Amino acid sequence: MIDASETGRIVADGEVATLVFRRRLPHPLAAVWRALTDPAHLAKWYMAEAVLDLRPGGSVELHAGVSRLHVKGKILVWEPPKVLEHEWKVAPRAELPSGEDAVIRWELEPDGEGTVLHLTHRGLHRLTATGFAPGTHAFLDRLDAHLSRQPLPGWQERYQQVAPQYPPMWK
Repeated sequence: MIDASETGRIVADGEVATLVFRRRLPHPLAAVWRALTDPAHLAKWYMAEAVLDLRPGGSVELHAGVSRLHVKGKILVWEPPKVLEHEWKVAPRAELPSGEDAVIRWELEPDGEGTVLHLTHRGLHRLTATGFAPGTHAFLDRLDAHLSRQPLPGWQERYQQVAPQYPPMWK
């Protein structure tokens, strides 16, 4: 059963959408920050090859996930260890015929011995957001497992399990 507090939201305005997730992770802020910004950690839970120039105006390049999505962008906000915001630019490809030109923001706040993660992924095409919502949920589950040093849930299996919580937005 999925905890409703872990389910993200899709906020749509016409054909543009934003994914919004809030997760409380029972891990210290420094550990969560490291998992979000260290290529060795990203390789595990995010299934990403990452090249990061971590500074204001620096760059992000990822080959991420099962589909090896190639993401490029500039760092827009860099406030360690609390905020990382960067462009999310993807060239057109078969499953994303228009590509994507979005922004993702990872924001952390301490909460006792844990951390609250606020994730917003804005400027997505509405249809892309519908597919990305359960995928992002699955990645956040993998992040928590990684930080807990537990076996990582299979991304595709977890996607299928949580997808019913995210109704299609193309109706």
